[in-house]
Amino acid sequence: MKILVTGHHGYIGSITVPALVEAGHDVVGLDTFLYEGCDLFEAEWPHARRADVRDLGSRDLEGFDGVVHLAALSNDPLGALSPELTLEINCDAAVTLARAAREAGVQRFVFASSCSMYGAAGTDDAITEEAPLKPLTAYAESKVRAEEALHALADDSFSPVFMRNATAFGASPRLRLDIVLNNLVGWALTTGAVRILSDGTPWRPLVHVQDIARATVAMLEAPREVVHAHAFNVGSDRDNYRVSELAEIVQAVVGDCAIEYAGTGDPDPRSYRVDFGKLSSQFPDLSLDWDAERGARELVTAYRAAGMTRELFDGPTFVRLRRLEEQLASGTLDRELRWQQPAVTTG
Repeated sequence: MKILVTGHHGYIGSITVPALVEAGHDVVGLDTFLYEGCDLFEAEWPHARRADVRDLGSRDLEGFDGVVHLAALSNDPLGALSPELTLEINCDAAVTLARAAREAGVQRFVFASSCSMYGAAGTDDAITEEAPLKPLTAYAESKVRAEEALHALADDSFSPVFMRNATAFGASPRLRLDIVLNNLVGWALTTGAVRILSDGTPWRPLVHVQDIARATVAMLEAPREVVHAHAFNVGSDRDNYRVSELAEIVQAVVGDCAIEYAGTGDPDPRSYRVDFGKLSSQFPDLSLDWDAERGARELVTAYRAAGMTRELFDGPTFVRLRRLEEQLASGTLDRELRWQQPAVTTG
């Protein structure tokens, strides 16, 4: 299949594109390159277009069999930067892109959604795709609204599928340090302390970025009746952790570091355990291979190889919000996150 991957230059995209190519697909990337130069290690994809997903129309989608839509303002801190812009990019632009894809004859539209839309589950029981959606942030709300609108576009020739990814972790060319396991390992290596900013009790489901990529390939290749207008929690039942458990894993892997409760000690209202039974039952041959301990070891190796320092860890290179704030302050980006001058390479 010929596949367009939006956000191909990002944390998940830079792992997903090679997985799709290895599976035999013809892949074209599309990205606005907000994080150009923010690399943990080199990995480039030559078949790419520099564009903003807000500007695409049906002509841009002609000839593609499927779209993997990853481009978004990627987490809760970015959502807080501008809730309105988060809704515009993460929801409105996604729906416009899907309409254009349907008009162009694209048959499969894989949407990167999020388990964060479950918000405050209010229970320690693992929740399924049928659970009430309780978004607590602008980011999570944008994903809820996008799923609803994309679902309405499904018809006999256009099949959207919603990947409700657990919290990602693992090494990637475009590393992110604003996600929990990557962050905890970074703190441990650069400061000697595993810093927890809550009381450690919230539940977090995790999934390695390479496992997300494998699941994406499966969603594209599956028979229509398996995925048509369906949501799938993406992760493994074994990988529901309390934040305190993740801290203990990191402490054991890194060694010679202390666990430090650095926040107010209040519980984080975002807490949910997730049931991944639907994914495993519908995709019995899909193997999700990574757990938190293996991922922590991978991150330690990658960080040390890259010479991770406290300055790098705490700076704009690998923290999305700080990168955008730097570009906004310099005038490289305007308030709509559109380029005003060539990007300033950081790191």
